[in-house]
This record gives sequence, C-alpha cells and structure tokens, in this order.
Amino acid sequence: MTMITQKIKQMKPGVFLFFVLVAAVALGNGLSDGVYSNYFKEVYQITAFQRGLIEFPRELPGLLCAVVIGALGFLGDLKTAFIAQILSIIGVTVLGLFTPTFAVMLIFLFINSMGMHMFMPLQDAIGMSLAEPNQVGKRMGQFFSTRAAFNLVAALLVFFGFRYGFFSFATSVKWIFLVSAMAFTFALIITIIMIRRIGGIKKYSRKNKLVIHRQYRYFYMLTILHGVQKQVAYVYGTWVIVDLLLKKADTLALLAITVGFISVFFLNIIGQWMDKYGIKRMMYVDALTFIGVYIIYGFVVWGITSKVLPSQGWSIWIVYLLFVLDRLSMQIGMVKSIYLRSIAFNEEDVVSTLSMGISLDHMVSIVAAIAGGFVWSVWGSQWVFFLAAFFSLGNLYVAFKVQPEKEKALAETMRLTGNRES
Repeated sequence: MTMITQKIKQMKPGVFLFFVLVAAVALGNGLSDGVYSNYFKEVYQITAFQRGLIEFPRELPGLLCAVVIGALGFLGDLKTAFIAQILSIIGVTVLGLFTPTFAVMLIFLFINSMGMHMFMPLQDAIGMSLAEPNQVGKRMGQFFSTRAAFNLVAALLVFFGFRYGFFSFATSVKWIFLVSAMAFTFALIITIIMIRRIGGIKKYSRKNKLVIHRQYRYFYMLTILHGVQKQVAYVYGTWVIVDLLLKKADTLALLAITVGFISVFFLNIIGQWMDKYGIKRMMYVDALTFIGVYIIYGFVVWGITSKVLPSQGWSIWIVYLLFVLDRLSMQIGMVKSIYLRSIAFNEEDVVSTLSMGISLDHMVSIVAAIAGGFVWSVWGSQWVFFLAAFFSLGNLYVAFKVQPEKEKALAETMRLTGNRES
C-alpha cells in the first residue's frame, strides 16, 4: 500500500486524475453497454436479425464521431469529454427510470452511445498527451489496465447483482442503469476538476477537423478491420452464449470478470512489449491472434449447431475460452493508436485522425452488424466467424507493409519542411 501511495505522489496531477476518469467511465460503461444484449433479449425479446439491426442506432454515433469531435474541436479535448459524459448520463438514466417503447428506447440508446463514442478518441488522445515521451506504450498499457480493472468491478457487480436479485430487467426501474449513471456523474466531476487544473489539453482549428491523409492509410485500414472484428467479438460472440447456449446475464458477467482479471495484468504486459519489441511485431501478434481465434470459433459453433459437438459440457467451455481470448485480442488493438501518434504530422492530427478512424470503424460496424445478422440467419452462425477470420488477413497485410520508423522519419521531415502529403 505504501508503494502504491508513493507512486501516486510521484505522478503528475493530470495523470492521476486521468486514471480516476478512465476508471469511472469504465465502470459506467460496464454497467450499461456490458449488459445491453441481455437487456434487449429479456425486455424486448428480439431475434438475432433484430439484434444486428439495433446496432445501427447504437453505432451511428461512432459514424458521426469525426464530424461531432471536429465541430467541438475549438473547445479542447477535456471540455468535449465533459459534453460526452453529460450525454452518457442522460441516455442511461432514462433507460433506468423507464421501460420505453422499442422506438423510444432506441433514441436514448443513441444518446448514451453518442457520449460513449465521443469519449473513445478523446480517451486515447488525452492519455497519450499526458504520457511521458519515452514511456507512451507503458503508460497507455497502465491506462488500459485501469479500464480493465474497473470493467472487472462492473462485471462483479453485474454477477452478484443479478444472481442475488439486486438488479433485474423484470422490474420497472432498472437499477443497474442508474448505478451506471452515477459512475458517469462522477466522471463528469473529475472532468471538471481536470479542466480547472490542467486546462483543455489541446484545441485544434476547424480547418483540421476532418483529416484524411495518405500518411495515415494503414491506420485507417486497421480501424476499418476493427469495425468488423468488434461486431463479431461484442455482438455475435456474445450472441452465441445468449441465443445458442441460452445463458443469462450472470454467465456473461462471470466471463467479463475473467477477462477483466486477466486484462489487468495482460494490458500492462502489452504496453511494456510495445516499448520493448516495437509496433510492427505487435501488429503481427494482433493479426495472427484474430485469425486463429475466429477460425476455431467458426468450427466450434458449427459443431454445436450441427450436433457434431455436444451443447453441454466441454464444448461450452471451449466457447467460453474463445470468448475470453477474443476479448483479449481486441485489447491488443491499442497498438494502432500508438502507431498513429508515432507517425502523426502534428499533434492536431492525432485527435482528428482518431475521430475519423472511429467514424470509419463505425461505418463498417453498422454494415457488418446487419450483414452478420443476415449471414447468421441464412448461411449459419459459423460463417460469421469464418468471414471475420478472412477479413483479419487484412491485419496481417498491414503488419507486413508498415514501416513505423521510416514513416516517423518521413513525418518529421514533412513537419520541418512544411510539406504535407495528402
């Protein structure tokens, strides 16, 4: 405990406050976004195809992210993060207090999702701005590890809450969403403190609010591929457990607890490896992990649905293991943000390009969600995972093509000469 206290004292105030902010947002998201699949299933009795369609209003904020972040760029990162927390609070509070009609629910799901998606690029940009120049990978690993730790706390609350009846989707008031709103409110307070103590971090001009440059083409490709992989991991990987295996929220919470516990250590290690082995090698690890996990996932799901494998016993444990590995694989994706920062022409480009990446990611996510629901219903659930493995070959291509050191040197040359490749 003394060692932890000493480390906190050694931190810059902004870094410590950001750790607290990341923790609060992770807790809020874990208690809302983390249980939406069960909420949709138990309250609105949706099908797999409808689950895919719901992703349109849920992911549309991500598509709009570049425009919204760009329009608010004059405020600075922290003031924009303040607005993001307000939106998150409004959306999840209404879902907690009422059981609206399906159409109205989608509106407030959209509002909550807008806040959550706005914070995504800001979180990476603020974290990298606060990190020490020679320890970006390590510090980002710590930030991501903190997020994982509080996702774990959220998962524990979900598990015990649903298991012992503190939380339920059968009641008129969904208390889990109100607790989530409290976490976002605390995040809002921390954001206000950060604004007062360390300012707006960065403000960027309107002329740079939408950034599309050839220099960042591999980053854009990775974000597009992430859009596909994200839907498979968070929608259809979860739907295998909810719909095919008929498991409840407490089972998903136990899996989230497992992922969260491992992630606390795993993300610290990934951050250290990033500094030690470099971006290119970690991109290879990222790509090969996705390909392997989705190929095996496809065969196991095919085996269960075709009755070749039993729907109970060891085959379920394989699905659980793949679920955990898939979630861990998604977290290695922080390499793309660090890659972007290393090759960015200037600091202004980082937030704008991250925002554009989020928009591209979600443009693909919306299509992938709907297409995934169609593929699941018409071709069979295993083909969702086989196609994800095929698309993940794109990650392998990027890992082969990128030359981070050479691209960084090129960006530095362009910065010094004032030339800019577009």
